[in-house]
Amino acid sequence: MNHRVSALALACLAALASGGALAQGLRIQGNTGRPAAAPALSLPVPAANQGPQSADFIVAVVNSEPITNNEVRARLARAEQQLAQQQGANRPPRDLLAREVLERLILEKAQMQLAKESGVKVEEFALNQAEQGIAQQNGMTLDDMHRRLARDGMSKERFREELRSQLLIQRLRERDVDAKVRVSDQDIDQFLREQQSGADATSMEINLGHVLVLVPENATPSQVAQLQARAQSAADKARAAGSDFAAVAAEFSDAPEGKRAGGLLGLRPADRYPELFVNSVQGQPVGGIVGPVRSPAGFHILKVVERNVAGLPSTVVQNHARHILLRPSAQLSEAAAAARLADYRRRILAGQADFATLARENSVDGSAKQGGDLGWASPGRYVPEFEQALSTLKPGDISEPLISRFGVHLIQLMERREAKLTQREQRDMVRDAVREKKIEEAYATWAQELRGRAYVEYREPPQ
Repeated sequence: MNHRVSALALACLAALASGGALAQGLRIQGNTGRPAAAPALSLPVPAANQGPQSADFIVAVVNSEPITNNEVRARLARAEQQLAQQQGANRPPRDLLAREVLERLILEKAQMQLAKESGVKVEEFALNQAEQGIAQQNGMTLDDMHRRLARDGMSKERFREELRSQLLIQRLRERDVDAKVRVSDQDIDQFLREQQSGADATSMEINLGHVLVLVPENATPSQVAQLQARAQSAADKARAAGSDFAAVAAEFSDAPEGKRAGGLLGLRPADRYPELFVNSVQGQPVGGIVGPVRSPAGFHILKVVERNVAGLPSTVVQNHARHILLRPSAQLSEAAAAARLADYRRRILAGQADFATLARENSVDGSAKQGGDLGWASPGRYVPEFEQALSTLKPGDISEPLISRFGVHLIQLMERREAKLTQREQRDMVRDAVREKKIEEAYATWAQELRGRAYVEYREPPQ
């Protein structure tokens, strides 16, 4: 899942604040460890560089909770630092940036209030895991990260307080927005049509089924009409429910591949097909049939058998994993669920228990009947924290207990392979991209409505 990072978010928590991305995906600028999975982010500007502090005062009230001038100043300093580090970024006037920062703080305050009213909580275990994840992603120990934060003017306590706030907002968003977004096959087809209409022919591969009804060079109008009728009959048969295109090609096609290859022309870059063919099938979904289409050679019936979507890889590294999922409740805290899964892990590694058996007996996921087996999955099929954990495992490894929006997981990576994407897997990747887009649109609407319901009183302008 790709979440945008806003220049106005907390520097060390920007991905969390703006797009709901995980704390585990953040990276501290200047670290020379392993490559970052998320854009490099700077830590807060040291307090000494923020200029003289004016007397604090209230700049706005959100549903009776104040926002102070110093809150705006601290966030503004981070935003200015981030903008300064972004090459080519336009830097708005400071007073405009301050107003944008204030509006973001108002929205965050309203979100925090709704989270608390709704009973959304972040337990210490989840907070510790998120904090540890940030340190690991930046190649640091927790102590190293805390020392780095302290040098830049942020105490450990303040960091954890702000991290907890952003985790609360993330959980609220997952519950009220992400979980309600649905993607239909029509959404995917529409996305593909839009991609294809703007795609460079050299960046897209297609496999077409082809039936050719030849028209002799000196054919009379009567002969042309008869051949067109034959081509129309072939097209009608190809479109009939349950039809076998290969059988239609064998019966009607005058092209060589009609008899020997079931009419298939093979997967190839679109620019290696006649322009007439590419233009005719543009916008057609996989399985779509067009024709008869006339060319100097005769009448063509074309079927879109396979399409590699522009911008998607043709091969990916897939993971075969299984997991045990426990869902926290009033009777089972996150910490208790994690402790139980840690005990399962210890017993499995000691040879005292079997992963699949424990999954069947204890997991609340639908995969429990299969011993927790999730099958092969391409990148993007799981929530980011699950993907993050998988990426650190070798085949046979078992993760430490991991929290996601669904509960607490124990994950085992069984196998890893490089595989060519099937048409269905490509559509799954497109589904993920469409869902991400719809989530962002739904979040913008939801945030606007939440802001509209909030009572906001502006006091003094921030200085």
